Amino acid sequence: QVQLVESGGGSVQAGGSLRLSCAASGRTFSTYVMGWFRQAPGKKREFVAAINRTGGSIRYADSLKGRFTISRDNAKNTVYLQMNSLKPEDTAVYYCAADFSAVVPTNPTQYDYWGQGTQVTVSS
Repeated sequence: QVQLVESGGGSVQAGGSLRLSCAASGRTFSTYVMGWFRQAPGKKREFVAAINRTGGSIRYADSLKGRFTISRDNAKNTVYLQMNSLKPEDTAVYYCAADFSAVVPTNPTQYDYWGQGTQVTVSS
């Protein structure tokens, strides 16, 4: 079993920044791929970014490239999502997820474990 706990969400004005953290426990952190997803009210959960076990392979949603950065610290069992130049349309609940595959999936159905989510609200 893997437990994931997100933190760092909050309210920010457009153009601001936030850094989300996701702390993992339960199994060796470096054995799983980590992903970030988000879900706005009335919308499907969408892929944001994912990072492989070593941090050597990263994928982003095309629309978020250049503004969001995913990273991980295996010594701290934590994955991060740095979000810059935030826009009102970035408002959503952000979730981290863990997967034990060797690839870096973007489909949420491929992830095995999920955190409870953290709310990000961007005002104009």
